[in-house]
Amino acid sequence: MSETLNKIETMALGIVLERRKGTSAWAEWAWRPVSVIPGAPPVNGPWRLLREGEGWAHFHAATLPLELFRSDTEGYKLNLSQEPPRLWVVLRPDETGEPGGVVPFVVTASAHECEAYQVSGVEMVETVPMPPEVTALVRDFTEQHHVDVPFVKRERKRHFPKQG
Repeated sequence: MSETLNKIETMALGIVLERRKGTSAWAEWAWRPVSVIPGAPPVNGPWRLLREGEGWAHFHAATLPLELFRSDTEGYKLNLSQEPPRLWVVLRPDETGEPGGVVPFVVTASAHECEAYQVSGVEMVETVPMPPEVTALVRDFTEQHHVDVPFVKRERKRHFPKQG
């Protein structure tokens, strides 16, 4: 295969999680992704507190690669057609003692890839706004690599042989 068929573009994104006071008796805190930081450095050690207010705090919890694949340009194109475009952040339960009991696992710009995580039932999938520099990267990548595949209706198989 040629290099262009395997083309992958990546960008490091810092995942910002928000901690809010829980609204139920079962959870002291509620956690959700609220934004990303393009080009963020890795998180080494504990989560980094970015800002806080009464009843809430934002943490740089992880830095994950946003990976763009030539085979998924249809998913990026669908996302870019939405207003506003967004990123999906997948959180998994964490048993290692991280503050929220969750850990950022994947970030994607593909409307198709996120569906696989949403149906699993194990992961939590939330959207965050796509920053302008990420939108530009995804748009450029999609324009460079997207190939429209024409729809071809398949002929139905006959279950019974033709009567002559």
